[in-house]
Amino acid sequence: MEQLPPVVKPTIDPLKILKGQKALVTGANSGIGKAIALAYGAAGADVAVNYVTHPEQAEIVCDEIRKHGSKAVAIKADVSKEDQVLAMYQNMYKEFGSIDILVNNAGVQRDSPLEQMTLEQWNTVIGINLTGQFLCAREAVKGFKHKGVKPEVSCAAGKIICMSSVHQVIPWAGHVNYASSKGGIHMLMQSIAQEVAPHRIRVNAIAPGAIQTPINTAAWSTPEAYKALMTLIPYNRIGEPQDIARCAVWLASDYADYITGTTIFVDGGMTLFPGFAAGG
Repeated sequence: MEQLPPVVKPTIDPLKILKGQKALVTGANSGIGKAIALAYGAAGADVAVNYVTHPEQAEIVCDEIRKHGSKAVAIKADVSKEDQVLAMYQNMYKEFGSIDILVNNAGVQRDSPLEQMTLEQWNTVIGINLTGQFLCAREAVKGFKHKGVKPEVSCAAGKIICMSSVHQVIPWAGHVNYASSKGGIHMLMQSIAQEVAPHRIRVNAIAPGAIQTPINTAAWSTPEAYKALMTLIPYNRIGEPQDIARCAVWLASDYADYITGTTIFVDGGMTLFPGFAAGG
């Protein structure tokens, strides 16, 4: 096995805890991905902002990142397509030279009752949510190993954060493709983490609960829908993209250096099975 340098803990500026690092965030022109990309830029990282549609939104994210003194580049790629993923990494290396952090965030829903779900709906969700994370993680690990540990930048050779969901553990009728993809992400993340830990590469997941994003507008956009949603959330508020972004900044930083193969649930208690709060 390759010889790694001893662990050296660099001084961490609490306001710039990702200073000098290069991050790729997929699906970063809206919602959770946008919030993470902006938070990474504020924390000192240079950020590649991946998108598929609405390039103007990706450029707005890049402009906001640059206001913090960080570099940013918008890169179009469908993460379910291998050739596009390879091209995305080539573009990132051309701009930044290397990679320190991957946030596997891109994801979609194509909801349908099981008996009405088409193969296209199934393949689209599995392709983007699960295969896309595999392809991006594979290329990131190659980059991490090539670069190795740079103690002046980070204790780790690289960090991967897989965006999962409470539905990696909570079944979701009418969403079998989505729930299956998130269950798959859980085992994908742990298996990669086990494999690459000896190279000082950390792989973890964040599992959001209900977050106020465009993907789930119907769940929170009316008073009636919001009230019904609160029956599932003991903390009695919907999550904000910034709740996930703050966790993602910390998890990618050296403050979390001894954490790998773990899923952090950011869900206001949704996985506490609130239906049993009154005794079941």
